[in-house]
Amino acid sequence: MTVERIFDELGHFKRFQACLYFAAVFQATACGIHYLASVFLVETPNFVCGVPNITNVLYGNLTGSSLEEFLPSFNTKNGPMVVRTTDGEQWELSRCRVALRINPIDFTYDFDGNKTVRACDKNFAYDRSEIQQSIVTDWDLVCEKEWLAKLCQPTFMLGVLIGALLFGDLADRVGRVKILMFTSLCQFGLGVAVAFSGNYYFFVVLRFLLAMVSSGYLVVVFVYVTEFTGIKVRTWTSMHVHAAFAVGIMVVALTGYLVRVWWIYQIILSTCTSPFLFFCWKFPETPFYLMAKGRHKDAQNLLDKIAQFNGIDYRLKVEELLEPEDKENGTALLAEEAEQPSQPEKKLSILDLFGSWRMAGRTCTVWAIWFIGSLGYYVFSLGSVNLGGNQYINLFLVGAVELPSYLVGCFAMDRIGRKKTCAPALLLAGVACMLIIVVPPDIEVLAIALSMTGKFAIAIAFGLIYLYTCELYPTIIRSLAVGSGSMMCRVGSVVAPFCVYLADVWVYLPQLIVGILAFIIGVLTLMLPETLGKPLTTTLEEAEALGREPSKKNSALGNKDAEDGLEMNQN
Repeated sequence: MTVERIFDELGHFKRFQACLYFAAVFQATACGIHYLASVFLVETPNFVCGVPNITNVLYGNLTGSSLEEFLPSFNTKNGPMVVRTTDGEQWELSRCRVALRINPIDFTYDFDGNKTVRACDKNFAYDRSEIQQSIVTDWDLVCEKEWLAKLCQPTFMLGVLIGALLFGDLADRVGRVKILMFTSLCQFGLGVAVAFSGNYYFFVVLRFLLAMVSSGYLVVVFVYVTEFTGIKVRTWTSMHVHAAFAVGIMVVALTGYLVRVWWIYQIILSTCTSPFLFFCWKFPETPFYLMAKGRHKDAQNLLDKIAQFNGIDYRLKVEELLEPEDKENGTALLAEEAEQPSQPEKKLSILDLFGSWRMAGRTCTVWAIWFIGSLGYYVFSLGSVNLGGNQYINLFLVGAVELPSYLVGCFAMDRIGRKKTCAPALLLAGVACMLIIVVPPDIEVLAIALSMTGKFAIAIAFGLIYLYTCELYPTIIRSLAVGSGSMMCRVGSVVAPFCVYLADVWVYLPQLIVGILAFIIGVLTLMLPETLGKPLTTTLEEAEALGREPSKKNSALGNKDAEDGLEMNQN
């Protein structure tokens, strides 16, 4: 692909690309923030169904004068709380019901007489020692309303699923920059609006819309940085967008530790990346998109700007980047572009990902990698809460453990290739899941180590699939391919909580499901073409030819281009 010559002439990662990259990745931390913010937004503290005018409290052998004294250690398995009111009534308090003792003689913990049991009527007392205020405590999302709190994250992930497909398609139609600007602005506006939602249903709707734009930004930013960086650094630049996402997770943990009121917490998280809004409107469109849409004058202006900013004297001409059949009339194309009306573009859809048997098989395998990457990621992450200790430290470590996996993934991808990194990572995750099943329950350290190994391996596969997808598909459907893959990823994230619930059937059933799927998909990954050192493709024909042996007729013609492509990645 001759457009790749841009980076040979103007630099693979010079000042211009570096400024764009770090600015775009800075906003990507907001995606990690909003994805994990619900961890503390919908946290349910310890609670009990209360009654008014309490004077004395009994809990086992302990006595007190208020429920708050016992809520941090309250556990219904150890029995209810017994209270006495100013009217002399004695009540046994559980989480979702209360029992009025009939004609008690003494105020004791044990009682064998008759009781009148009733459901709790919005008179809950919450433990405020850890969480001062969450949407659960504000809107009493407990007992018969507990499912509403559990519905928040699946609803958010549904918005992520829709947004990934919607904005991925729009980015291919209207351009990458317009979508980046729109989604980043909406992230800020909707994020702040969530804090002032006022009721549960408005909260869910706003979070759903926030999920759509957050997913849209994350999908398009991967394509954007891929099309603005050269082949020598493309692995590192794409993988470290994930590192920004992991940093967002750590920001959530830190903010959650410092701020225990949910709406203040939400405002802080939504405004921490707001400086991006002041300069995102200066972002240029990518040269790949401009060339693919035939906007040659805009492409030439952009190349001149990059050369000037990078301090390079050489002025690259757009006609030098055109395909051989267009080069003869390259200058004429530039001159006539402003005079002639644009030709109607061919409408592309998700069906173009299945245009041939070869592309259909490739798409199914890529979607499967997206799915198992997300499913395994969340199964391992949700299982990590059972490690005990401080929940804020645990969440911080969940984000921190991803950083070394991306470093290892980057080194491996540039040395042994995308396919030879992704497939072994999935196979390792599958083996780790199988070994967790056979570990004796009393050896917790070994189970934790295997769990972290599985998370480490899944993170490698999950991190590289964005870049791998970009390289497997041509410019005209690249955003759509990444968007649809991200949609499958969100299907996995929606399924993951239900997979974790299967532990009630058998404690190791979630790991068994992830292990089997990871192993099978790891084997299928070996059938994908390798893209290391290959230039990005523009047409469906070029993309379909990836991995095929060149014919003798075309080998002589393509020999020089192949040597140039290999030379790009020698360093």
